[in-house]
Amino acid sequence: MAETDREANRFTARASRYASVGANVGGVAARMAAARLFGGKDGAAPTNAAALAQALGGLKGPIMKVAQLLATVPDLLPPEYAAELQKLQADAPPMGAAFVKRRMMAELGSDWQSRFGSFDLKPAAAASLGQVHRAVSLDGTPLACKLQYPDMQSAVEADLKQLQVAFAFHRRMNSWLDTTEIAKEIGARVREELDYEREAKHASLYGNVLRDIGSVRVPKVHPDLSTKRLLTLGWLDGERILDFAGAPIEIRNRIAQAMFRAWWHPFSRAAVIHGDPHLGNYTVFSEGGEAQGINLLDYGCVRIFHPRFVGGVVDLYRGLLTNDRDRIVHAYQVWGFKRLDNATIDILNIWARFIYGPLLEDRTRTVADGIEPGAYGRREAFSVHQALKERGPVTVPQEFVFMDRAAVGLGAVFLHLRSELNYHRLFEAEIERFSLDTLTARQGEALAAAGLPLPE
Repeated sequence: MAETDREANRFTARASRYASVGANVGGVAARMAAARLFGGKDGAAPTNAAALAQALGGLKGPIMKVAQLLATVPDLLPPEYAAELQKLQADAPPMGAAFVKRRMMAELGSDWQSRFGSFDLKPAAAASLGQVHRAVSLDGTPLACKLQYPDMQSAVEADLKQLQVAFAFHRRMNSWLDTTEIAKEIGARVREELDYEREAKHASLYGNVLRDIGSVRVPKVHPDLSTKRLLTLGWLDGERILDFAGAPIEIRNRIAQAMFRAWWHPFSRAAVIHGDPHLGNYTVFSEGGEAQGINLLDYGCVRIFHPRFVGGVVDLYRGLLTNDRDRIVHAYQVWGFKRLDNATIDILNIWARFIYGPLLEDRTRTVADGIEPGAYGRREAFSVHQALKERGPVTVPQEFVFMDRAAVGLGAVFLHLRSELNYHRLFEAEIERFSLDTLTARQGEALAAAGLPLPE
């Protein structure tokens, strides 16, 4: 079918997509339900998990991003399902050259090519919502142009409706966990990723907050070549982080320390966190033939918190450090956890001590600290799961979702690098002389400079 025909039949494509997502997800969900209701054996789980991953992988687009988000929420899915979904790569089929020309014309006008020194019509990378093209500005600056696929708004809404169905099924089958707020948070963040004007502001925010951190590079935004569906940033050369998995320990530690600062410095200075720390969102830059730090590339999935949420993070850290139960409980309340009796607090503390574990010990260590990477966190997740099944339901607050995801994702990077750092001292340096008043003032200045509103 010609590309013009495909564009003309968007409604048909959306309807077909909606039906495909529903049928594929629903079919696997039905097999899961049957196995549970009629005593199916656990051995069927890997088969069903692979079927779900195959169904989603074939569809590409926004549902891929949703699937990846689901896989990173601890213990939301059975282990077999999480393992399969984590294998998925946001790698949508690229748009052809003729289609790219039409999309660029729609964003920058009929003379769009005259605004670049050169523009490569073949994508350098293809992702779930758009694809990246290398280009050169009129003054010779290397550029990265992220061009959104057409009709993504409708595709995202169709996929999120199916997500609601999947979460409703999960609530019926697992009454210990109320996923209502998780669904809200995932929906809000995925919708934000469609707005490249907002992403440009996120990049500007990060460029400002990290301007004094030499080990982290943020690409410059080119607003004259950007729209709501086209984002043009400076091109940053770098190598894959996994290429350094076998590097000398001092190199791996240098990269890991840069990653730590890239995530926690903006959090402690502007109450903002990069919610998507997967391996495709950064590369390693070198100087003098040696790795020096990281390029932070993607700013679609950024979470801006109210300063009081950061206060809760610091309070929980201090409470766990000193066994101050009142401070721990206060932190959970600030985050929005409800019905906090002593037993529920003890259960939440299992996971909290796991997440905060590397930060609580004033010594050089690996993140896993002797635990096999494949087993890292499983014991704690199982304990929390079992305890909440007996006491549930518990509602995970909306703001907590991406904070937890960022912590788990960042830990996975440190596992890949096998870095050995004093995470306690790194964290203490970021929260030194922390106060809500100071953070509120800093955040207000940073968001205003980037043209972003204050969080509610």
